[in-house]
Amino acid sequence: MVSKRPTSFDIAALAGVSQPTVSRALSGSPAVSEETRRKVIAAASQLNYTVDKNASGLRRRSSNTIALLFFEDPTPDNSLINPFYLSMLGSLARAAADKGYDLLISFQQLSEDWHVDYEDSHKADGIILLGYGDYLKARPRLEQLVGQETHFVRWGAAKAGQIGTTVGSDNDQGGYLVGNHLLARGRTKVAFLGQSDESAPEFLERYLGLARGLGENGHEIIASHDAIATIEAGEIAARNLLKSGVPFDAIFAAADPIAIGAMNVLREAGRSVPEDVSIIGFDDSAAATLTTPPLTSVSQNVRTAGETLISTLLKKIANEAPDSVLLPVDLKVRGSS
Repeated sequence: MVSKRPTSFDIAALAGVSQPTVSRALSGSPAVSEETRRKVIAAASQLNYTVDKNASGLRRRSSNTIALLFFEDPTPDNSLINPFYLSMLGSLARAAADKGYDLLISFQQLSEDWHVDYEDSHKADGIILLGYGDYLKARPRLEQLVGQETHFVRWGAAKAGQIGTTVGSDNDQGGYLVGNHLLARGRTKVAFLGQSDESAPEFLERYLGLARGLGENGHEIIASHDAIATIEAGEIAARNLLKSGVPFDAIFAAADPIAIGAMNVLREAGRSVPEDVSIIGFDDSAAATLTTPPLTSVSQNVRTAGETLISTLLKKIANEAPDSVLLPVDLKVRGSS
């Protein structure tokens, strides 16, 4: 009987490490510690494993491609792409091209093995993740990517406790700017529309920033209603706010589509913006300048965001260990506040 030739997966099981770690250890990657490398080599020797130099050379060959994976979001135009992420696409493509990389764009599915479809099958050298849906549901998959040492960077809340290397805007500071701006306009009864729990870390940071800005001046958020980043969700949240009977003179929406939905409902209810109610959104999307009145919004610099995502991922691909990056925001004041 011909015995089965041992594989890198057999070595991984014996050494108690992941299969990608075995591959990196045997190829001499500096990302693997000497202790781990010795453990892998000892396991390989015990199994009489020999490295196929031709195959290992093929595995180390760069594809010069970055996989950009969008999470499917509900949108009115059936594009299923969050408008903010769509606005970032141009800067990502330019930044990748400047570094000699192609961009492979696809939708991410939380039920699939991203590492098998992309990096480990050599379609891409690394992955950028845009969006995650419910963060609590996404955590196990993100932890799996970290455990398998996949080169990936994601856009999200760049704060302690998040999974993997993250690039994101200073959401807390954005909320803080909104709070101070509304108080300067004499608005003290501020409602928040958007999820404000750990399932949506970016929205939660915006909520906490608003609370901090108001709290420093002796005020607090008077009401909060959940909403995802769609116009329809903004309309539902605004109707619930009106039905609650809580008096309010300002709304901070966690995303521009939510703010636009709230403006629609207030118009139907005979509430004037900004005379009766000031409204502020987040993202400074193209739609913010097309509303009546134009929407005040917290601006995220999409060019800087795209360039930073690419440069951070390339550091990961080079087996460096870049820190998560927090990008500054700005408040674009328009007629709605």
